[in-house]
Amino acid sequence: MSKTILTVDDSRTMREMLMLALSEAGFSVVQAEDGVHGLEVLEKETPDVIVTDINMPRMDGFGFIEGVRRHEKHRGVPILVLTTESDGEKKDRARRAGATGWIVKPFNPVKLVDAIRRVAV
Repeated sequence: MSKTILTVDDSRTMREMLMLALSEAGFSVVQAEDGVHGLEVLEKETPDVIVTDINMPRMDGFGFIEGVRRHEKHRGVPILVLTTESDGEKKDRARRAGATGWIVKPFNPVKLVDAIRRVAV
């Protein structure tokens, strides 16, 4: 059975790139446009891994990660942050919120798929 990945990013281009890279690697992909939409998607879906951006309208990645971790059902789901940010303080903040890992854009599709495979349970 293929693993399901939830991607959360406000950029349509980035969502399309993620969809292509992940579906070609055999993953089932569910997408959301920002943190609020991501939490709505999680009411119906139980992904194996979540990939989220940090800088988004309505609810940023930090708020989204905290929202995911508040739900017992999703507490153990690995969350990879995929962002243009590389600031150490933001990485620490994401880790404290509950992020599993951090990948800087632009991403290498092979490395992203490898990272997802490493954290997927």
